Amino acid sequence: MTSLSVINTQTLPADWRDFLALTKPRVMSLVVFTGLCGLLAAPVSIHPVLAFTAVLCIALGAGAAGALNQWYEADIDALMKRTQGRPLPAGRMDRQSALHFGVGLSFFAVLTLGVATNWFAAAILAASILFYVLIYTVWLKRRTPQNIVIGGAAGAFPPMIGWAAATGDMSLLPILLFGIIFLWTPPHFWALALFVKTDYANAGVPMLPVVAGERTTRTQVLLYTLPMAACAIAPFALGMLGLIYGISAILLSSVFLLLSARVAFRTTRDGDSMAPEKALFAFSIVYLFVLFGAVAVDRMVLA
Repeated sequence: MTSLSVINTQTLPADWRDFLALTKPRVMSLVVFTGLCGLLAAPVSIHPVLAFTAVLCIALGAGAAGALNQWYEADIDALMKRTQGRPLPAGRMDRQSALHFGVGLSFFAVLTLGVATNWFAAAILAASILFYVLIYTVWLKRRTPQNIVIGGAAGAFPPMIGWAAATGDMSLLPILLFGIIFLWTPPHFWALALFVKTDYANAGVPMLPVVAGERTTRTQVLLYTLPMAACAIAPFALGMLGLIYGISAILLSSVFLLLSARVAFRTTRDGDSMAPEKALFAFSIVYLFVLFGAVAVDRMVLA
């Protein structure tokens, strides 16, 4: 059986909900929020209409990348329980429609951002889409267990895009915000991979637990959490952000570190519920939302 033959060959008419599903709304919400916080952290004001347009373009760019990812990965999505219900493997949409939607949305997002704000921000948005689609999806994901490590850069661009949309330039703070997300990505996804590794193995995706085993993965989760915590505290330590952010970063990173250590030093048995891994995965999402929310609040209150 070829990889494409597992996709439902009877394609039903797609509706707006299928196109929305292509954009990965839950992932997009985090991307949009970190982009907004990057914009709010900028030391200059931006007209509310332009700010809204910038955030909308970040959302559309993320959605376009998600659509192109699903277009390319329709074959492996059909093999994984977690993704079998997506529009393409479920047969609710043909691949050409997904491709056209993703490409069209990409161009619209980049061009609109360039016209509305500046072309520097638009260039970063374009780079993030290309990185996610070509570097992560096409090149890395099926070839190396380091796919998440390198590919994580794609999801780390939004704070830089938001900052650039407001200022037209770049500085150390948005680069540190990029670094937080970049270093957060491996423990976040490896925690997930630990309790759905059978799915990845069935689809032939070389995630770290599948290729290197649980013990190595657990160690790597902790090893990446340490520099992530340091990067998260750095904006406060360097005087770029104030006490609201500093307290939030220290407390949140301490909890993240404790949960990561619990995952790193445990051994599972057959039938294990993987509760610590699921707890880390769930908290990692809360961590990023609250941490970046603290960036925005700190700037607005103490500016």
